[in-house]
Amino acid sequence: MIMEYVPGIPILKASIDDDNRPFWDAVNRHEFVLQRCGACELYLQPPRPMCPECHSMDTLEWVESPGRGEIYSYVNFTTDRMAYPAMKVPYSVVLVELEEGVRLVSNMIDLEPDEVEIGLPVDVVFDDISDDLTLFKFQ
Repeated sequence: MIMEYVPGIPILKASIDDDNRPFWDAVNRHEFVLQRCGACELYLQPPRPMCPECHSMDTLEWVESPGRGEIYSYVNFTTDRMAYPAMKVPYSVVLVELEEGVRLVSNMIDLEPDEVEIGLPVDVVFDDISDDLTLFKFQ
């Protein structure tokens, strides 16, 4: 299943700030990175200016991730009464727990909603929605 969008309805874009800009810049380059504390090696999601574990502010770094994980939870949208109007139903929204231990929400592609299940292994992929919008998704 490929995600399809309804023409003329805007697609929500991420709110980009100084903390998450490196993540979204990498997504635009079709790279997947996560923020990590260099002092205690904790992966941080969402990105932030200070490590919540060791309180370090000067050791935060962006490291490449293979983008592998498994579905932790999901919601299938099968009727347009509850779905986001820019997206054609059916589609799945998944909460993925990555190998690094952080969890991210995105869409599932290349799988019918009735095939999505908790524990299913997934990989990150990139979807160039338009010239100025690339999103990460899972398959």
